Amino acid sequence: MTPHDTLAAPAAAAPAAPARRRGPLAAVLLAETRLFLREPGSLFWIFLSPTVLLVVLGFVPAFREADDNLGGRRVIDLYVPISILFAMIMAGLQAMPPVLTAYRERGILRRMSTTPVRPSTLLTVQIILHGAAALGSALLVLAVGRIGYGVALPGRLAGYVLALLLAVSAVLALGGTICAVSRTAKAATAGGSAAYLAMMFTAGVWVPVQAMPDTLRRIVQLTPFGAASQALDQAASGAWPSWAYLGVVALWAALLGIAASRLFRWQ
Repeated sequence: MTPHDTLAAPAAAAPAAPARRRGPLAAVLLAETRLFLREPGSLFWIFLSPTVLLVVLGFVPAFREADDNLGGRRVIDLYVPISILFAMIMAGLQAMPPVLTAYRERGILRRMSTTPVRPSTLLTVQIILHGAAALGSALLVLAVGRIGYGVALPGRLAGYVLALLLAVSAVLALGGTICAVSRTAKAATAGGSAAYLAMMFTAGVWVPVQAMPDTLRRIVQLTPFGAASQALDQAASGAWPSWAYLGVVALWAALLGIAASRLFRWQ
């Protein structure tokens, strides 16, 4: 996914007066939100493509029928949380890294360091925007799953929300780590694509984690999105997510967050 290079400079060069009136964070958030909303590609892949995936799968008659091998559930039931994780993967690994790396590559972050708006403010804003887009996509997927295919809403809403927040934290931290170790936007895109394929598999986009062979499933459950997929599935079924799964996701989020903060360079 290409970063919005042509629109980056105006955000970084935001006038100092508005920043003083609104505060640096508010000023950058407003400018970056405008740029983000002008990127139809990013909006589609984060906000709409997970729902499109769910709708396409819903056209398969067998996916709408109960399967004894899945405990009487339907494949479409399993793909609601998987589609939600797909939105997070797109936000954290395909959309955010090229944007931040392009800002650094073009010297925008270095120029920002001489203004009241600190580069760390831009990083915070990007995390807020991409995290909000992923969570908004999650709500859309839940609504379409419920209205279109009769998928039950999460039985343990608090556990579901907790698993969602941990998962989006983990993927954004992973995206931040990719930004930290990538010197160019092209390198960030390549790194994000490699991580994207791995996370898509562990999230169960191609084969639901519940349908994987036992040995493979145990390995996948040690990854952030494999554990998140299981936690969301448990909360959707009405049980509190296993603290083991939540702990795996939280540990990955913490480790990747520390790595991103220590490795990230502004120029």
